[in-house]
Amino acid sequence: MLQAPGKATLRRLPAYLYGSVSAVEIKRSIRVSGGPTRHHAYRLVRAAIETAEFEPGQRLSENELAERLGVSRTPIREALMSLRDDRLVEIVPQFGTFVTHITRVALEDAQFVREALECAAVIAAARAASDEDVDALRAIVTRQSQTRDKNDLNHFYMLDDEFHASLCELGGHGIAWSISQRASGHLNRVRHLSLPLPDYIPEMVDQHSAVVDAIGARDPARAEAALREHLSQVLSGLAAVGANHPEYFETDADRDWALELSKAR
Repeated sequence: MLQAPGKATLRRLPAYLYGSVSAVEIKRSIRVSGGPTRHHAYRLVRAAIETAEFEPGQRLSENELAERLGVSRTPIREALMSLRDDRLVEIVPQFGTFVTHITRVALEDAQFVREALECAAVIAAARAASDEDVDALRAIVTRQSQTRDKNDLNHFYMLDDEFHASLCELGGHGIAWSISQRASGHLNRVRHLSLPLPDYIPEMVDQHSAVVDAIGARDPARAEAALREHLSQVLSGLAAVGANHPEYFETDADRDWALELSKAR
């Protein structure tokens, strides 16, 4: 479990995130392989930020994070520097490290990167897919429908990532998913906050089905169009996020843009 610095109670990170790497597992990896812990710390803290366990504006203490993860301050410091590069934290000399707020620029950048990389990958996927590949994609969408019926938001998010990663792998460009995710920290925050909205998950499932149908028809242009439409709708929950969590945005202009963008969609 990872405690938010400055808060009294321990809160467990969602189990589906990044393999649910615990402090015990980190210590075990050190003993067994001597492997680096920076990446483990990075994944855990990033997950806490993306799920709003660590809220925008919250100060993060190297000492407290190191204590709770059972590691030294060095991997924590390195992880925070990587998160700074992801624009998820701001390191202010003499004051500390703070979780950044959601900004229009960060969301637009993430959306641009995802569309550029994933749409290129899905074109290749539609050309290369076998019947077995299409069946595997349909199976993911079926499991997503089941999680929707059970209101299992965490599992849906995991399957959503699996679906998009699979598209990139099928297109022969698995690295595209890794790169897009590195740029998508702010977008992932919006995705998480949108999950409870009434129509969000059904729309995502229907759009995934449209992508799979296009791949199954071996129609690259249709697959690209379906995926581009889907990715443009990922931000459809922004209005509700802005209304429910106005304090999560960097400026009033960022929040107002989110409200207007969602209305336009």
